[in-house]
Amino acid sequence: MKIIYYSCLISFLFVSAVAYSQVSVSGKIIDSASGDPLPGASVYCHNTTIGTTSNRQGEFSLQMKSGGYDLIITYTGYQTRTVRVSSDSGRLTIPMIKQEKNLEEVVIRSSNEVTDGWEKYGSFFLAHFIGTTPNAALCSIQNPEALKFYFYKKSNKLKVLADSALQIENKALGYRLRYELDSFVYYYKTEINTYRGFCFYGEMEGTEQEKKTWAANRAKAYYGSKLHFMRSYYDSTLSEDGFSIDMLNENSNTKFTPVKDPYDTAYYSGLDSTMEIEIWYPRKISVSYLKKRPEPEYIKKFGLPKNVGSQISYIDLNEAIAIKENGYYYNQGDWTNQGYWSWKNLADQLPYDYDPPE
Repeated sequence: MKIIYYSCLISFLFVSAVAYSQVSVSGKIIDSASGDPLPGASVYCHNTTIGTTSNRQGEFSLQMKSGGYDLIITYTGYQTRTVRVSSDSGRLTIPMIKQEKNLEEVVIRSSNEVTDGWEKYGSFFLAHFIGTTPNAALCSIQNPEALKFYFYKKSNKLKVLADSALQIENKALGYRLRYELDSFVYYYKTEINTYRGFCFYGEMEGTEQEKKTWAANRAKAYYGSKLHFMRSYYDSTLSEDGFSIDMLNENSNTKFTPVKDPYDTAYYSGLDSTMEIEIWYPRKISVSYLKKRPEPEYIKKFGLPKNVGSQISYIDLNEAIAIKENGYYYNQGDWTNQGYWSWKNLADQLPYDYDPPE
C-alpha cells in the first residue's frame, strides 16, 4: 500500500519557546483589499508547538530553533495562508484574502455524502489516518461528529472532510493535536491514500510518571523515524545513526543495490548560503534502520518473516527535496512512502521542534 504524507498544521492558540539556537520571525497580518491590520489572527509554525496571535496592530513575533518551517496564518472569514520561513526571513507583511463559499462544491459534496459515514467508514478512516500501531491504540479523535464522508462510485474513492478542527488526544506520546483536515482520500483501485491538513501540537498535562512514560515513548518513536533520517542526512551522520540506503537496480524491478556513498554529488548537494541540503535519487530507494527490528504488530500485519532484522522503508522521489537543520523538508508532495514509514501514521509522528534525549 502506498501512502502519501502531507505535513499538517492548524488554528489553535499556543506559545512555545525552543531551548536553544533561537531565531525570530516577525511580521504584520493585513486585509489584502484595504490594508487594514487583522488583530487576533492565528499564526503557527507547521507541525510544531510554536504559535501565537497577532496583536491589535496585526503584528506578531515568534521565536524558534534555526531551520525551516511552514508558517500558517488563519483568520475567520479569510483564506488560510501558508508562508515558508527560515532563519533569514526577516520581517513579513502577509495579506489575507476574504473567503468566498463555492456553492457548486457544496452541492457536489452533498450529493455524494454518506449519511451513516462514521458507522460505515470510521474504523477504516482511523486505521489509515491515525494508524494501527501500538501508539495508535492510545490515540483517539474526541469529536468524530466533525467528520463528513463522501463516496464517489464512478472513481471508486472515499473522501473525508471535516467541518471543524479535529481534537485528537495521543495518550501514548502525551500530545493534544488540533488538526484542520483539508481532505483525506482513499483510492480503492490502487490502495493509495492521501491526506493533508494543518496540525498543531500541545503538551498534555500529567503526573511525573506519565511524563516519564511519554518521554520514553517519544524517544522510541523518534529513533529510526523519517524525522530522524532527515536530520541525520543533514548532519552527515547516516551511518553512525544506523541508516543505510539501497537503490533499485537500473535493469531490475526487484533488486536493490547498496548506495556506497549517499553524499556523492550524484545524489546530494551540500550546505550553501540557504543552510539546506538537497537530495535526489532517480529510482526508488530503500532506507533501512539497522538499530531496531520492526514491531511484532508490523511483521504480523504484513506477513513478514519473524527474523526480519531491520526497519525498511521504500521511497519514490518525483523531484529533488531540500532539507533544513530541524528535519523540515520541501517539496513534501514529491516524497512518497511505502513500507515501514507508511505504517507510522499520525499517532507516531512528532513535531519539528522535538529534541530527543542526549
